[in-house]
Amino acid sequence: MKAIRRVKLLHLCACLAAAFGLVAVSCSREEAAERTILPEDVSLMTGDVVFRLGGGAMSYAVAYMDRDGAYSHVGIVVDSAGRKMVVHAVPGEPDFNGDPDRVKMDTPEHFFSAMNANAGEICRPENPEIGERAAAAAMAYYRRGALFDHRYNADDTTEVYCTELIVRAFEKAGHSLVGPPTHEFELPGVHTVCWLPSDIYHSSYLKRISIF
Repeated sequence: MKAIRRVKLLHLCACLAAAFGLVAVSCSREEAAERTILPEDVSLMTGDVVFRLGGGAMSYAVAYMDRDGAYSHVGIVVDSAGRKMVVHAVPGEPDFNGDPDRVKMDTPEHFFSAMNANAGEICRPENPEIGERAAAAAMAYYRRGALFDHRYNADDTTEVYCTELIVRAFEKAGHSLVGPPTHEFELPGVHTVCWLPSDIYHSSYLKRISIF
């Protein structure tokens, strides 16, 4: 198990303050014509775990905390009425005014929009049936409108943050991608031990399919 790592409160708060400030500005912009970094020849399967690295301040804050990883966000591919979609728990990407931070379902092209992603990768679970069950579990979070967990509390599954959604989905499918959370942080008024994207990315159960 990884040693528990602490991030200095001053540096972390500075990153998060910048992140939330810039996210608020970006959300007020008119959305430009969407361009995706997802290659046309990539074939997605239900249960694929998809990673992206964003260029915004929030992504920078995650990358600052996750020194062992190359990505700042993660989702899972699901089947929605015969169409491949991505379910993910994300803050700061409202679909409409007043839309709370929550578990969302987006097209793969939107998940890998150039506005949200500078780089991406597709990983696939060894057992396709496990992947399909994990995707169904993630869809259940989406359908019940689970909110994003801003306290990053792994003991409370009523709300989930991005990596927790993937961990819980595979747990419900009967397979553990990772062990207990080991990254310890002190946020203002919050002490948390959580999973980061690198924990999932380095799981031996996932194989690399495409990097772009």
